[in-house]
Amino acid sequence: MASPASLLSSIDAVASDDAPLAERLRPATLDEVIGQRQLLGEGKPLQAAFASGRPHSMILWGPPGTGKTTLARLMAHAFDAQFIAISAVLGGVKDIRDAVEQAQVAQGMGRRTIVFVDEVHRFNKAQQDAFLPHVESGLFTFIGATTENPSFEVNSALLSRATVHVLRPLDDSELAELLERGRALLNGSPLSDAARTRLIAYADGDARRLLNTYENIARMAGAVLEIDEAFLEQALGEQLRRYDKGGDQFYDSISALHKSVRGSDPDASLYWFVRMIDGGVDARYVARRLVRMASEDVGLADPRALRLTLDAAETYERLGSPEGELALAQAVVYLAVAPKSNAVYTAYKAVRAFVKSDGSRPVPMHLRNAPTALMKQLDHGKGYRYAHDEEGGFAAGERYLPDGVDQQFYVPVPRGLEIKIGEKLSQLRALNVAADEKKRRNS
Repeated sequence: MASPASLLSSIDAVASDDAPLAERLRPATLDEVIGQRQLLGEGKPLQAAFASGRPHSMILWGPPGTGKTTLARLMAHAFDAQFIAISAVLGGVKDIRDAVEQAQVAQGMGRRTIVFVDEVHRFNKAQQDAFLPHVESGLFTFIGATTENPSFEVNSALLSRATVHVLRPLDDSELAELLERGRALLNGSPLSDAARTRLIAYADGDARRLLNTYENIARMAGAVLEIDEAFLEQALGEQLRRYDKGGDQFYDSISALHKSVRGSDPDASLYWFVRMIDGGVDARYVARRLVRMASEDVGLADPRALRLTLDAAETYERLGSPEGELALAQAVVYLAVAPKSNAVYTAYKAVRAFVKSDGSRPVPMHLRNAPTALMKQLDHGKGYRYAHDEEGGFAAGERYLPDGVDQQFYVPVPRGLEIKIGEKLSQLRALNVAADEKKRRNS
């Protein structure tokens, strides 16, 4: 078992000249951090956490290259805590057990421990649950880093014990400042204004990508007096096809994909999908948007679309790039050629608007739950007709909306499966009308 000293953050050591530029420029103090002013500015959450003298468990949520690992290391350094880093991609329960043992040793020596889990969303439920008792007991402070929404990817039990801090991509001015630091450290050739703008756009808010790319370019440039846009294009080649402010607009491209799918054009849909992947967009983001399209634009016209799209997203998670992209392409084509319906989407929005403006109507007595004798005495559930015991499994004339509400929110479209759904609903409404007429005649 490694000694606690071997697990200390390397922040105390000066990175060697052979280390990557991004590592050599990793901030050693909060003052050196570029960006994240919404967290580190005066009176902001993380600045207050550092000033408090007591670390707290947290989830750092943000895109790559925004400083999640750096902030975790700085916190360990600030509190003189043992720093144990675990990669959720490569690690497992054994790594968690080892971290617990190391924390217990440090605790016996009167020292705090911070356990940092990179890509925490990749741990399964059991692995995430393994942290809970030790976080609750105070054995160590837990810091998780994730590029995915923790509301969906982190267990609620662990999430409730950690504060979520959202990190933002670095803006152009912040990236420019970082680039100048890197150039000065390497004593590299200056960049023309056009090349600097293009390189910053290529970095797309990712500090690590910016520094790694510049380091490679600086080596290639050698004694070149100035790195211009032509040199940049020659050095990076196809990698420059990114979604930057001077080229394809990211949101315009996803909009084009969505509208091509909605418009039932498989060729255009595939084109925009490939353009986004080729431009460096995270395929998992595209997968999430495809799932939305399956619900919003295909809906019940073809319920298989949602399952197929979820399967494609899961396949990508298993295979990664580039193999998994074929499964997403399959989903793109299926969604494009599937019959379309936004009837459920429209109905959902209509009901939300109605409920928001209407207030809380009481549940009709015959629909209320009656688990106790008192509730039954109060007529909860009285008169309810069990649909399975009715002819055709349908209680004709029964009402399920609150009194005074008689709107039809869901209107199936005449496409795909919703043709059959519409026919079925028409039949059921006819039975309701007949039952109401019969009730009036008998009253």
